Amino acid sequence: MARIIAVVNQKGGVGKTTTAVNLASSLAALGQRVLLIDMDSQGNASSGVGIDIQRVEKTMYDVLVNQTPLADILLTTVVENLHIAPANVDLAGASVELVPMEAREFRLRNATPSVEPHYDFIFIDCPPSLGLLTINSIVGANEILVPVQTEYYALEGLGQLLRTVELVQQHLQPNLHLLGAVLTMYDKRNKLSEAVFRDIYKYFPNRVFRSVIPRNVRLAEAPSHGKPISAYDRFSKGARAYSKLAREVLSTTSTGPHPRTTLNEINNQEEIN
Repeated sequence: MARIIAVVNQKGGVGKTTTAVNLASSLAALGQRVLLIDMDSQGNASSGVGIDIQRVEKTMYDVLVNQTPLADILLTTVVENLHIAPANVDLAGASVELVPMEAREFRLRNATPSVEPHYDFIFIDCPPSLGLLTINSIVGANEILVPVQTEYYALEGLGQLLRTVELVQQHLQPNLHLLGAVLTMYDKRNKLSEAVFRDIYKYFPNRVFRSVIPRNVRLAEAPSHGKPISAYDRFSKGARAYSKLAREVLSTTSTGPHPRTTLNEINNQEEIN
């Protein structure tokens, strides 16, 4: 069955959608069968893989509210082996319409079993909040990946996020595990302080990926062309970094510890030189 990974951080602007799109496409480029579920009403994950979100007929709104089979809304993308369950602004209403519904937290979880056998990985791009759509995403996953921007303020709110994950584990999804944290938007010229680095390891002991995602102009340009970085510029620093992360995810489980890295090793990574 597929590994279902929710990419979540309630803080906006930390590279969450960028990570969901580019990690999914990088795994697809390695021959994995991948589904990307867009749970953000902005639809950035959908447009980032070439979907015109204004013209799609059915979206995740239909799956969550009307219980449309997930398979009925899936679309192919510009990347071979990668499919998308799209979202658009309609999804914003779902968080309100779901409130009075029975088992509202399990709508996504109940929708995925029919498609799981067809994929190796299912990624869920969560909205930047801890609302009902994010709870659906976490409950529907079996692993959590947290992008963390490499700056002081990025650590704000992580405690609340991890408490939410713990509550979901206790009451809704006991098989949920933390896959790890990935450091994003790293700029070697503005060196990450040793103090911030230590704090990240306090939040995620033995759960920080060695692969680090750099700030990269080509990564920022790719969504405007409706392409993930692997299709837009596969030789860029950003593409190489996500390809390395994809290989690391393939070899990492959510129950075993990650090999610990050091700040010096991060600064010496080829992708961010």
